[in-house]
Amino acid sequence: MHNSKLSKIYIMVPLALLCCFLWGSAFPMVKTGYEMFSIWENDTASQILFAGIRFALAGILVILFGSLLAKKPLYPKNKTEIGHCLILSLFQTILQYTAFYIGLAHTSGVKSSVLVALNVFLSLILSAAVFKMEKLTVPKIIGVLVGFAGVVLINFESGGFGGFALNGEGAIILSAFAYSVSSVLIKKYSATEDPVMLSGWQFLTGGIVMAVCAMLAGGRVHMQAEMKSVLAILYLALISAVAYTVWGLLLKYNPVSRVAVIGFTNPVFGVLLSALFLGETAEAFSVKNLVSLVFVCIGIYIVNASFSPKGKTPVDRT
Repeated sequence: MHNSKLSKIYIMVPLALLCCFLWGSAFPMVKTGYEMFSIWENDTASQILFAGIRFALAGILVILFGSLLAKKPLYPKNKTEIGHCLILSLFQTILQYTAFYIGLAHTSGVKSSVLVALNVFLSLILSAAVFKMEKLTVPKIIGVLVGFAGVVLINFESGGFGGFALNGEGAIILSAFAYSVSSVLIKKYSATEDPVMLSGWQFLTGGIVMAVCAMLAGGRVHMQAEMKSVLAILYLALISAVAYTVWGLLLKYNPVSRVAVIGFTNPVFGVLLSALFLGETAEAFSVKNLVSLVFVCIGIYIVNASFSPKGKTPVDRT
């Protein structure tokens, strides 16, 4: 694998954190979008339709800007690349988000946030045990456990986490698994293919499939002509376009576990930004939330330090 500036720790970590910040900002923005487009909390089909429109727009944005930057049209050039785009769209967009919205309708947001964070564990196991891309080491396992403890802490409530249902918690775990598979596959495919091209076309394909299936299931989105509604859906599309494309580039030049562990900051940013947007700054910066952030940071440090013996700049050993 060719060396890249994206494998440097001082570039990789800030970019990965930017992705997680953008994804975290999607939590309050999606809720705002539901209000703007008259989507009810228990209307799963309409939520999936809304997501499909968002991802199809994200795909168009990635393809357009990617083509402009490359000064040539970005598209899959052969059957292999078409197949890879379809497989990625199945796991990254269709299965991940359809399962997520179904699960979210049958369980709490708190449990969903914790269970989604299992994708870091699953990414590490798939990368090491199934695809043999890296070694499963003790520091990686400890770092992932510490980071996960931070996610559990920030979402923990006095009532605990309750029971388990296949269409609730089971669907959320399936969503986390789908995301983990897509993370490993984007690394595998991007060794020989453009991750920007893969990102754009998987979003466009997955978004269209989700939107069509959701409409057939009775999903409806009441489109608003107001500028703030247009800006909301464009912002959500831009989040997906920028964050996933950058994430894919980082996975291309770094071991999966090194990037994936930073995903623990997703729910942290989600909780903090949601609280801030609602004006609940006291809750956002509570002792519990700050301690959980420390746990997540320690976990990220432990995993990344395992690639950096004696303080040297980490290198990709895959």
